[in-house]
Amino acid sequence: MSRAFGEELAVTRRDDVCDAGLDVLATEGLRGLTHRAVDRTAGLPYGSSSNVFRTRAALLEGLAERVFEHLTPGIEQLDREAAAEPTRDQWVRLMRQLVARVRAQPHLQLALIELRVESTRRPELVDPLTRVVRQAFEADVAFHERAGLAGGPEEIVLLHLAIGGLILDVLTLPDALPLDDVDRIIALLVDRLVFGG
Repeated sequence: MSRAFGEELAVTRRDDVCDAGLDVLATEGLRGLTHRAVDRTAGLPYGSSSNVFRTRAALLEGLAERVFEHLTPGIEQLDREAAAEPTRDQWVRLMRQLVARVRAQPHLQLALIELRVESTRRPELVDPLTRVVRQAFEADVAFHERAGLAGGPEEIVLLHLAIGGLILDVLTLPDALPLDDVDRIIALLVDRLVFGG
């Protein structure tokens, strides 16, 4: 077996383990998340996930990274958006696409919420989760600068907070607030937080 093939196989195994772990986390919560449960969900021999992630903390960090891998647009889409004219409509479109990706795979965001809540009880999770979330934020800032979009890091922070709250409500208590037109709400958030409208 070539080294490249072995590395590709290792990445595929890591992704399979993480995807199964996210499914377990979203459906059973952290109490149900064990290496054994991940192996069972992935259809892998027992011991497979512990070969990839030796400890539960390493598994949890891997799951957080995988959430963002799933929710980040592909390179080609990012290149197209970076080359597009930077307008208010592009801002709105990007935010709507983000929310649509989350709504299409709600278990990913629910798993991330589980991880964040657990970090309040398990201090060892704070640093790895902080690192993963910060890397995602820094990637957003870098894309924003590359695309020449209006606003800056402060506006990106505000949108992270606002869109994150919107997503939380849409996924957990969609009838608690008037959320019947999510696309309109997203446009309002962009207008008010980025363009001061």
